[in-house]
Amino acid sequence: MKNVFSLIVCFTLILVASTSANANVKLAPAFGDHMVLQRGMNVSVWGQAAAGEQVTVVFRKQSKSTKADANGRWRVELDALKVGGPDELKITASKTIVLKDVLVGEVWVGSGQSNMAGNVGGYAKRDTNLNKLLESAPYEHIRLKKNPGAWSPATDKSVAGHSALLFAFGHRLHKELNVPVGLIVGAVGGTPSGMWTPRTYFENDESCKKVIAGFAAKRDMKAEKARYERSLIKWEKTVEAFRKQGKKKLPRKPQRPKAPGESSRGGKIGGLYERYIQPVAGFAVRGVLWDQGESGTGIVGLDQYTMMGSLINGWRKDWNKDLPFIYIQKPSGGGCAWDSSNPITANAEKLANLPASANDGAYRELHIRIQDYPKTWMSCATDLGSGVHPTNKWGYGQRAARVALGAVYGKEVAVSGPTYESHKVEGRTIRVKFKHVGKGLAFKHGNALQGFAIAGEDKKFHWAQAKIEGNAVVVSSDQVKKPIAVRYAWSRKSAWANLFNKDGLPALTFRTDSW
Repeated sequence: MKNVFSLIVCFTLILVASTSANANVKLAPAFGDHMVLQRGMNVSVWGQAAAGEQVTVVFRKQSKSTKADANGRWRVELDALKVGGPDELKITASKTIVLKDVLVGEVWVGSGQSNMAGNVGGYAKRDTNLNKLLESAPYEHIRLKKNPGAWSPATDKSVAGHSALLFAFGHRLHKELNVPVGLIVGAVGGTPSGMWTPRTYFENDESCKKVIAGFAAKRDMKAEKARYERSLIKWEKTVEAFRKQGKKKLPRKPQRPKAPGESSRGGKIGGLYERYIQPVAGFAVRGVLWDQGESGTGIVGLDQYTMMGSLINGWRKDWNKDLPFIYIQKPSGGGCAWDSSNPITANAEKLANLPASANDGAYRELHIRIQDYPKTWMSCATDLGSGVHPTNKWGYGQRAARVALGAVYGKEVAVSGPTYESHKVEGRTIRVKFKHVGKGLAFKHGNALQGFAIAGEDKKFHWAQAKIEGNAVVVSSDQVKKPIAVRYAWSRKSAWANLFNKDGLPALTFRTDSW
């Protein structure tokens, strides 16, 4: 009887172990039916299983095997894949998982705040070209994934609920490259870049530490804390008095001063990355399209340029060091367009007269600087329509796709408007040399090139006369005899600046001073 009991116990343990193993064998949430795998590069496939369990992944003629580690994690790497499909991807362990309708093509991740999160269905009501895309669904070779969520074919329903910007971008790539396209989006409205930056990378980023330390050196936290405590005592007395008077609407409680390096928004640094991006980090993709900036960094004492460097490098640590990163210029719109009859730029401002002065271009300049990071490109947007939420998402997507086609896919297309390269003082004039001149420099609308201002040692800027000479612009002013600095389109909105390249892209804001 004792032996029989022992056999029963042994059999039960084996059965439980087997059941446990079956329950543990699974794929990471990045994978699923209808997905697109990235062509032309090694593709990682990973998931969870019982510790030590043998796992085999079969795709087309490839078969890759590994054993789950002590924590049950496993990962295999498929060799570079060619465009095509649909195919099945099979994972065999103690049970078999079969993913169906898998394509191979180009995969992009879209992220950021509301201008990336806003869906096709919402914007199509005000965007004729976007509405045409929606009405033309389904798209057999475009696949969509909205994190957290599953992959789905691009039907009218799934397209309507997907990112308007990312879908317009992806549709253009599909049309130009003639390959399947997978679009993964993880975005939340009103969110700062600090919440999308991997926390561990941020905490060890020397550039961030340096900027925050410099900011902290200028702050008197002791005095700020004392003011807060006095305000808190006053608030408590006021609340008590209001309650005695029967008043229901009470004054807002004073906020504790946040220390440099702390989250200024109350959210967890890196929290959105962990929820929306980390589950797919490492899934082979061609690149990232980013649209965020209105909400800044959300970290006390840290600017957007430095924060984005940490974000980009942090993402690359989880993907690969050469991950292409394209971002949308901020602020949105504010400038005139080369051709206002072009549907891409139909929402641009009309050329305006020069204002009395222009001196609020610092944030636009800061945002332009982000493209100085390696393998990072800005999709210029001054000519695409203004607003916190520009309605021309189709146009924004077309412009971003143009940048991808030229910068990432090597197509012969201009990806940027004229960009400051250098300058030289020549007596009473300053010669400004540009790069990204494309087919050549030109001005559009009006009778003359405008938008340049120069200053002498008194640091007072005056509007300049400007003329194009080859790849340069020569500027001067009768009011400045000895010029030493020049600015162009130095404002958050600059519909009065009209320098372009003949490819139709607007020149970027710049200044040569640091005043």
